[in-house]
Order: sequence, then C-alpha cells, then structure tokens
Amino acid sequence: MRIAIRYYTQTGNTRKLAEAIAAELGVEAKPVSAALEEKTDIVFLCNSVYWAGIDKSVKRFVRDNADKIGMLVNVSTAALIASTYAQMQKTAADAGVKLCAQEYHCRGSFAALHAGHPNEAELDAVKAFARGLWNEPPERPL
Repeated sequence: MRIAIRYYTQTGNTRKLAEAIAAELGVEAKPVSAALEEKTDIVFLCNSVYWAGIDKSVKRFVRDNADKIGMLVNVSTAALIASTYAQMQKTAADAGVKLCAQEYHCRGSFAALHAGHPNEAELDAVKAFARGLWNEPPERPL
C-alpha cells in the first residue's frame, strides 16, 4: 500500500500532526507544495482553518493531484470550528477524489486560545488513527 502525507500550516500546529503520522508510518511528511510523484492508495492531508476556510494551496493540491490520489484522509486542526471535513468534502468532490468517511481533528492553538495544542495526547491519538487506517484501510469512502 502506498501512502503519502501532505500538510499545510501557518503556525506549525498541523505540521506537528503530519510529522506524528510520518513517524508512526515511516513515510516522509511534505508540504502541499510537493506534488505526488506516483499513484497513492491513501493520502493523509493535514490542514487547518484560516479565515474560516481551508487554504487555497490545499485545494490546489487536491485538484492538481486528483489522478494520483486513491483516497484522501482529512486530518485537521482549528481553534474555533469542529473540523475542516465539510470543506474538504466539497474540495474532494469538485476534484473527483474519494474522501475517507473517517477523519482526525483536534484543537490547534491560535494566539492564547487553546495554547499548547496539539498536545502529546492528541499527537498519540493521531498516530493511533493513522495506524488504524494503515492496518484496516477504509472500504467505504464517501
């Protein structure tokens, strides 16, 4: 099974999640500016909310790499909203990419709000989430 990890971050919170997944699965985490080099079974796309939405570079990555993404897995941080999943659903659908029904989300810090997040427990949780998908790949994407 081929796995890729991509991330977009402005503050470093989302990169922490990507690097935790990378350490767990033995796959290098790269920024969304790095195109996929080959067809992948699962792409963990770590992203976050800026100005109430996912960044245009995340949307561009999905669109530009759609033919190489077997299934997209949303991993997100946000200080205020519950998740980027709904926005990623639209992005994936627009690009014709399958989106996994499972996702991982945790709080991210923004200024003094939720300082210290993602914390060690959340990093451990994202590792367990990724390991679970690696061992039991989801069969039913949205």
